[in-house]
Amino acid sequence: MKKYVSLLLGIVVIGAFVPFFIKATPSTKKTGETYIIKAIKTPENLTFAQEVVPLHKQDIVERLDRELLVNTYWQSNGLLLIKRAHKYFPIIEPILAKHNIPNDFKYLAVIESGLQNVTSPAGARGFWQLLATTAKEYGLEVNDNVDERYHLEKATEAACQYLLKAKEKFGTWTEAAAAYNIGIQGLSRRLIEQQVTSYYDLLLPDETSRYVPRIIAIKEILSKPYDFGFVYDKNDLYKLPQYRSVKIDTAITNIASFAKKFDTNYKEIKLLNPWLRENVLNNRSRKMYEIKLLTQEE
Repeated sequence: MKKYVSLLLGIVVIGAFVPFFIKATPSTKKTGETYIIKAIKTPENLTFAQEVVPLHKQDIVERLDRELLVNTYWQSNGLLLIKRAHKYFPIIEPILAKHNIPNDFKYLAVIESGLQNVTSPAGARGFWQLLATTAKEYGLEVNDNVDERYHLEKATEAACQYLLKAKEKFGTWTEAAAAYNIGIQGLSRRLIEQQVTSYYDLLLPDETSRYVPRIIAIKEILSKPYDFGFVYDKNDLYKLPQYRSVKIDTAITNIASFAKKFDTNYKEIKLLNPWLRENVLNNRSRKMYEIKLLTQEE
């Protein structure tokens, strides 16, 4: 009896898996029923900030291929980046242009933070992932009450100053981008040690080795999303709510109460002004701040 029971169980188990194997067999694939993962062709004549990417170097091709694959087939994240870019690029782009920094650097912010106010394990914060010391060096206020690393316009200004300094030091935008990740001194030391002049000729830690190829991959995907299989309607994209600004040079003892005076609420104040870190604005120095206020419900 046990023999027959074992035989019956074996038939049931095999029967349960047969449909899976049949569906997965290449000869039985049907359009619309099989998820196809395609290799991605590396685009020709790639540039970053109008500087040629040396695609004749095999390791550069492989590094780019990795980033194109990872960022194309992480579909949910790709769509979120496309949606957020529509919301925040209009703020970042004119600031880059004002400083004569190539528009491609907006993609650096994408790979740094995913266009979110995140905090790294090292304590870097905001869209541009600035460390407190760097932020203060470039004029941002950073303390428990106000942290302007979360102020997109001001943080972008600080990032621009850093990139301009790096460009002056190394002479190319590619090295300036790499220096944003590894530091000006860190990149300079490695160039000297390895006796080369180009980022693309350096042997670097994995994070920095992937850094510029990742920017280039994100640029390709976000600037040509349909070529990489991302399909969406314009209404699917995120957008900034309409707001106005008020100037404040005094303390705010309670931001929730302050919000009510302008027919808004605490949540909306904090969403539009994430640099306000507490429910008060101390402002002992009587500094002039601009606070964004929601004007229309979206």
